[in-house]
Amino acid sequence: MNTRLLLVDDHAVVRSGLRMLLENERDMEIIGEAASAHEAIEMALRIKPNVILMDIGLPDLSGIDATREIKKRCPEVSVVALTIHEDEEYFFKMLEAGATGYVPKRAAPEELLTAIRAAATGQVYLYPSMAKLLVRDFLTGGKPPSSEAHSELTDREQEVLTYLAEGANNEEIATSLVISPKTVARHRENIMRKLNLHSRSELVRYAIRKGIIKA
Repeated sequence: MNTRLLLVDDHAVVRSGLRMLLENERDMEIIGEAASAHEAIEMALRIKPNVILMDIGLPDLSGIDATREIKKRCPEVSVVALTIHEDEEYFFKMLEAGATGYVPKRAAPEELLTAIRAAATGQVYLYPSMAKLLVRDFLTGGKPPSSEAHSELTDREQEVLTYLAEGANNEEIATSLVISPKTVARHRENIMRKLNLHSRSELVRYAIRKGIIKA
């Protein structure tokens, strides 16, 4: 099955360039384009893409706000940030909003294609320079949870941790593990408490360090 893509960027020339690139890929299908956050949210609800390429600098709301709203209302949709912004403020906010990929616009086309294919299969993809931000943030943010802390996680909590690190929300995890969203929420609280983590970016950073997911 082809990956159904929604392109979100307020510059028509950027969307045109992306279309020219992606239309050559046999496993990808562009099903819509949006020039604003509100349009992106509406189209995500209506046409149900598999992956959204999301610019951050949009004319109404930011791509961060759009991502957060889309993930709230369409949790099955994966969002890959495609942006000129490469500083940690935008990077971590996009991760916290639910993005599972982050690629700067200066990246080679192959990097973007890799990110899209990773997102389409529920994986996390971070451009190397962005992954370095996670490392730097870790080095300046204190010691990681100890191996003993990780060993305190139950088998189920370790399963939930993997899903969370890959960008899944409570409803998606509940469906995959055949448990209730409330049970997932409880596992999530236990994981964050046991590992002394406080945000999705910290969780992703931890998962990369432990080899649970790959940057």
